[in-house]
Amino acid sequence: MKSILFVAAVAASCVVAGVAGAGPIERACMASDRGGNRALCGCIQQAADMTLSGGDQKRAAKFFKNPEAAHATWVSQSKSDDAFWDRYKSFGQTAEAYCAG
Repeated sequence: MKSILFVAAVAASCVVAGVAGAGPIERACMASDRGGNRALCGCIQQAADMTLSGGDQKRAAKFFKNPEAAHATWVSQSKSDDAFWDRYKSFGQTAEAYCAG
């Protein structure tokens, strides 16, 4: 049952993503030296749409250009940074599972 709901959510996000245009994660992915693959970057954006708020997406998008910021967030002692990092890890796991292949 969970997989059916997940597939339905993904399908809905595909339609929304296609209409809304590129989000901050997709733009950052496309602009990065590892990016340029629109299908992969779009998939990663869809995973972000499922797991991160708009503000979290903007914050995470900065990691593409500045990986040191990701490290600083990871080692931070701040409760808000820890909470963000938990959401960011969830996004990464979702993107890896959803976009692999």
